[in-house]
Amino acid sequence: MKEKPLVVYMLMSTKAGKEREVVKEARRFPGVTEAKVVYGEYDVIVRIELNDFSVLDETVTLIRRIPGITKTATLISAA
Repeated sequence: MKEKPLVVYMLMSTKAGKEREVVKEARRFPGVTEAKVVYGEYDVIVRIELNDFSVLDETVTLIRRIPGITKTATLISAA
């Protein structure tokens, strides 16, 4: 039986007016299946699917380096 991918959500706050640029850049990363502008406490949500937990730290660290991001929260799906 094939293992399900690890699903991770990143919530991001951005500098004013940088939301769409952050979404565009985030979509370039391997494993990113969705990136959208949202309204509320955070400005952007990114959905990531990874086949190996060992690449989680590297992936999240690289995405956090996108210019315009001011804060992130990373959520790992439990099911």
